Parts: sequence; structure tokens; C-alpha cells
Amino acid sequence: MIEDDESGSKIAECIIDFEEQSKVGRVNANRENADQGLAKLVLTLVELLRRVMEHEALRRIDGGTLTEREVEEMGETFLKLDNKMVEMREIFGLKEEDLNLNLGPLGNLM
Repeated sequence: MIEDDESGSKIAECIIDFEEQSKVGRVNANRENADQGLAKLVLTLVELLRRVMEHEALRRIDGGTLTEREVEEMGETFLKLDNKMVEMREIFGLKEEDLNLNLGPLGNLM
């Protein structure tokens, strides 16, 4: 059993420490806030993917593998996505920092 295993108790301690130190609120899904909780989750994932794609785009630009037209199109696309993210956060009453995740010892996701 995990209770008898020393590594199991260390894992349990780490989980407890992480939960105590974490500033991330739990999603309390109920009828009143289910939409906002789901929106927060979805927008957090979209923001993470946007940042990964933006990083890759910058890498490609620095590598010189894109034409000027492609760079311009990507810039416009990222600007439109950023504007849509602002709009969606406003609709659901979320701030940009609400979309961040605290990963404990690994630091913040964004």
C-alpha cells in the first residue's frame, strides 16, 4: 500500500505542499459559474498555444525561413488573435493574469 511506502508519503507531502503554495483557485463548477470556469480553462489553453506558436514564428523569422509577406501575415494573425482574446476575457469577466497557471516549483506557466 502507498501508506506504507516511504516514497508514497514523500509524494503525498509534495502534493500537499503544492496545494498549499499554489495561488491557483480551483474551478468550482456550479450552475452559476460553470460558463466562466470553462471559459477560463479554454482561454488558458488558447493563450498557451498562442504563445508557443508565437515563439515558433519568432524562431522562423530569426532563422530567415519566411518571406516578408509570410511575416506580415503572421503578425496580422497574431494581432487578430490577441484582440479576440481581449474580447473573450471581457465577455467572461477575466483578467489576463486569470489565465496564468502556477506550476509550483516549476514556476508560472506564462
